[in-house]
Amino acid sequence: MNPSKILIVEDEEAMRFFLSEALSKEGHEICAVENSEEALGRFSEEDFDLVLLDYNLPTRNGLELFKALKHIHPDLVAILITGHGSQVIALDAMNQGLFDYFCKPVELDELRVVVRRGLERAHLLKEVQSLRNGLKDRFSLDRMLGNSRGMQEVHARIEMISGSDVSVLISGESGTGKELAAQAIHYTSPRNRGPLIKVNCAAVPQDLLEAEFFGYEKGAFTGAVKQKIGKFELASGGTLFLDEIGDMPKSTQMKILRVLQEKELERVGGETTIPIDIRLVAATNKNLEKAVAEGEFREDLFYRINVVSLTLPPLRERSGDIPVLANHFLEVYNKPFGKEISGLADDALEILQNYSWPGNVRELENVIQRAMVLSFNQVLDQKDLLRVYPALAEPVTGPPNGVSFEDQVQAVVWSTEKRLILEALEIENWKRQETADRLGVSRKTLHNKMKKYGLGQSARGQPTPWGSSGQ
Repeated sequence: MNPSKILIVEDEEAMRFFLSEALSKEGHEICAVENSEEALGRFSEEDFDLVLLDYNLPTRNGLELFKALKHIHPDLVAILITGHGSQVIALDAMNQGLFDYFCKPVELDELRVVVRRGLERAHLLKEVQSLRNGLKDRFSLDRMLGNSRGMQEVHARIEMISGSDVSVLISGESGTGKELAAQAIHYTSPRNRGPLIKVNCAAVPQDLLEAEFFGYEKGAFTGAVKQKIGKFELASGGTLFLDEIGDMPKSTQMKILRVLQEKELERVGGETTIPIDIRLVAATNKNLEKAVAEGEFREDLFYRINVVSLTLPPLRERSGDIPVLANHFLEVYNKPFGKEISGLADDALEILQNYSWPGNVRELENVIQRAMVLSFNQVLDQKDLLRVYPALAEPVTGPPNGVSFEDQVQAVVWSTEKRLILEALEIENWKRQETADRLGVSRKTLHNKMKKYGLGQSARGQPTPWGSSGQ
């Protein structure tokens, strides 16, 4: 490990020598200067892990110098040296962001302990920043793959809005990458140093939404055995992403609107008002304007969250991006799956580009994963894909006369659902309860679906009575 670099700013020569000698013997690399101007010059040119600065400096005091250094390096870890009886100054400095302080005369053991703790804090902050940079790279616009006109427009819109603090409403079908767009907005914005907190409004039970959003105090209700911080409070300083906001009940919509307007909240069972500072990004696969017209979504909340809109195109409208996406998934999953698949054959790409993709990018990713797991080839071909996803052989290429687009989508959904149920039945040897468990539905739901799709025959062609145990 490289030695830590420490900058000492002390105008007294004897004290400067004492600090330099003591910390050099601890294995640290020391740079000692006698005034704030020299400190600013060295700090602008070099990276230091820790700064020790005396309060009584010529020209400007140590606290003023700390503020100037902080502008250069916001994560600066600094320790203040004060004269005896200057605890009031030191405590004020702590409130303004200094890590710690000690008073003259300096005790050597105390110096070592405080410096060691300060360096631990500095190294931790560096690790956190490294993780932040990694997340920024991982969720940058480069991760939203595609060169189609639709995706170029999405990229341009995100670049335009990321620098502002306005609320954004992301619309698009399921599987088009709304969460990835929200991540790109956050990690390319000035708030990327803060948290990105995500809530799927459709996944949280309605009676728990308020507690999930705003938190609660201990004893607020039965089962509240300790205080819980809500998602709005956790997101303060960063971005709150509300996915599937169209599924939020109207009773909760009013409370969300109030928090967004007032920029403050109260935890459930609490009386203290807590200020919040968030950027809101919401997403939905529903037509919220229609929901507003039908009275299912509050108009005032709609305008509050829809300051800027972003619509993600479905995959069927950007089939030219499919080769890029498919090869990206090969690269991502080769190592986890223990594979060395180099690409896709022309016939495989052809059927991928002719399919309608009702599940969009998420469905494409699933198909590539399945084919990779079950293939021994170095290049995936059409047979590899059709073996795991027969629906690719029946692409929906255009709207038949008299059939609406919604009806086409519904037909594809039913076809896919029937195939998935049939696959599960065959895997479980047509045992109803085991099949229901595999699919994550109730036995009654499975019964109704089988009846709907005419799946009353076992794989051996023998009748399976609807009232039987399915064994």
